[in-house]
Amino acid sequence: RYTMVVIVDESVTSNKNDDVSATRTPGTRTSARIQKIKTTQDAIKRRKQEEEAITKAEKPVKKQRVKYNNINNNNNKKGVTESVLTDVVKEGVIPEAETVSFGGGENVEGLKGEEEKALVVCSPSKRQIGEKSAYSMVTETVRAFYKTFLHYVQEEEKRCKKDEDDKKKPKSKEEKKSKKDEDDKKKTKSKKADAAEEKRQAKRPDLKALSSMLSSNAIFTPPTRIGSIPGVDVGHQFFSRCEMVTVGFHNHWLSGIDYIGESSHREYPNYKLPLTVAIVMSGQYEDDLDNSEDVVYTGQGGNNLLGDKRQIKDQVMSRGNLGLKNCLEQNVPVRVIRGHQSRTSYVGKVYTYDGLYKVDKYWAEKGVSGFTVYKFRLKRMEGQPSLMTEQVYFSRGRIPDKVSELRGLACDDISGGLENIPIPATNLVDDSPVPPSCTYIKSLQASKNVVLPSSASGCNCKGSCTDPRSCACARLNGSDFPYVHRDGGRLIEPKAVVFECGPNCGCGPSCVNRASQRGLRYRLEVFKTPKKGWAVRSWDFIPSGAPVCEYIGVLKKTDDVDLNPENNYIFDIDCVQTMKGLGGRERRVGEVAMASLQVQNDDKDSGPEFCIDAGTTGNVARYINHSCQPNLFVQCVLSAHHDMTQARVILFAADNIPPLKELTYDYGYELDSVHGPDGKIKQLACYCGAPDCRKRLF
Repeated sequence: RYTMVVIVDESVTSNKNDDVSATRTPGTRTSARIQKIKTTQDAIKRRKQEEEAITKAEKPVKKQRVKYNNINNNNNKKGVTESVLTDVVKEGVIPEAETVSFGGGENVEGLKGEEEKALVVCSPSKRQIGEKSAYSMVTETVRAFYKTFLHYVQEEEKRCKKDEDDKKKPKSKEEKKSKKDEDDKKKTKSKKADAAEEKRQAKRPDLKALSSMLSSNAIFTPPTRIGSIPGVDVGHQFFSRCEMVTVGFHNHWLSGIDYIGESSHREYPNYKLPLTVAIVMSGQYEDDLDNSEDVVYTGQGGNNLLGDKRQIKDQVMSRGNLGLKNCLEQNVPVRVIRGHQSRTSYVGKVYTYDGLYKVDKYWAEKGVSGFTVYKFRLKRMEGQPSLMTEQVYFSRGRIPDKVSELRGLACDDISGGLENIPIPATNLVDDSPVPPSCTYIKSLQASKNVVLPSSASGCNCKGSCTDPRSCACARLNGSDFPYVHRDGGRLIEPKAVVFECGPNCGCGPSCVNRASQRGLRYRLEVFKTPKKGWAVRSWDFIPSGAPVCEYIGVLKKTDDVDLNPENNYIFDIDCVQTMKGLGGRERRVGEVAMASLQVQNDDKDSGPEFCIDAGTTGNVARYINHSCQPNLFVQCVLSAHHDMTQARVILFAADNIPPLKELTYDYGYELDSVHGPDGKIKQLACYCGAPDCRKRLF
């Protein structure tokens, strides 16, 4: 994380109101560098004292995110789902629905004798000191999944590239003879063996990522599988079935019914098992009927899931079907997830949690294809938030075809045509739609007294960088490219520093290692909020790891900004401090190949030498607000030169961000770290609205 300097002006701050701004005292501001020197040592001392107190009082587990897995860890036994699913995924084979019935006690950490509390969602206010909320653990788990997923995407891209190169490579006589022998052997194999071989070669990155997380016990296991799952509210969107499995929301990556099997009778002694806990409605069965509040759900089995999705045999009252029947008899609610077609999701669908339903009745009948199917009518329970599926499904319908159709339009394009995609500004807060005031620039400018570093030599690749072993820029990143090609280039994970190809490299603009240099990819909108001033949202889906925008302004020396106490858009280039993990930042060391960039393990911090001033001159990034649980992260990027004190500051997507979701990042303030001219601690309320909001920006 990076640190924005003092933000106190009502008209521009990300978290402010009239009451807060009224307390502002004019005066010369202490620079970020001097603030850090004064506060870092005290902050480190306070953190050590707090950690010692927490350790003595509670002795929390090392990784809070997987705290619910302790029961399984003590037994040293894999659950049914983990063992079966891992085997299936390792082979890269997508089995028929009949073979994916994991049923059993998979990943169940039930609260014995306390099932009556299953519907109570854990409140962040009730958690212990030093313990993360369920929302944070769900978010971290999903991010870990997509980080692992992108690693396997990169592996798959390498495999495909190797196969392509092998086909183009001229073969010697010996290689041709060997290839002929292999072809002769293949002719003797059965078609079934050929199909199995092909499936093993084409492994799905999402299944491999899920298998990796299961084997490393990195998934989030809720305290009970019945009813609401802590950290997942009505309207939550999942972008794959595997994502749902990682947070314990629906434990089957293919089957539509998730149920607790009879082998879990010890964890759930007060229930008759099997017991269905969740269903996915996504058009897999031809006999389904969905009227939103009332659902007629077709039971499990007999469906050609991987073919034409038609019924091919009779269903039987067992497994998930019996689980739904038992839910009716025992009055147990079922989580309902709806899937809709989506071009932006890598699986072609987006899944929305629509709340808890009760099974009202069931019956057997002849289906459309003439086979016996079981039907279950479910009714939505009262007292829940309104249905979100309709809103999500038609979200793009709320975006006008033309910018001129926007309500409260204040400006057609704040960039004045500089960006390749117009950025409109809307204002529904003020009586007259006043636009934001700023001189828009597309590239970083430097003050006269700033000496720019010498250019980096670059790599000798031609066209596009493809081989990390021969690309000099890839070697600086620790022997591989930091991006995958998918979706126009996605950063696999946050790094201490990313080395991109620069102006002296032999590759062209299409090179994957120039992902952050291609300008805006997504349609952004600047809009006015009642309490946070201006804000930014996207009209398009943004996948995790995608570069959103660069923080642009005037490059200055940090000490020079002291002369203007009214400037509230100073962004410290504190890459070194981030690598050291100082000031409450997330420590990002990773592999740094240049000896000059290695970070020493000491607490000395002279503060950032340079900053980016976007006070009067900047780009769309200056309007992006703070959040205590942001969906963007800040990444230090070096391309034209290798001087980290003047690195480019890029905002990347930390999550899969749906359309019209406000874009936010963590400003990186420590509480009580900002002082006024009189030396007193200044405070500013936070209105980000996140479940784990600290209630104060600083």
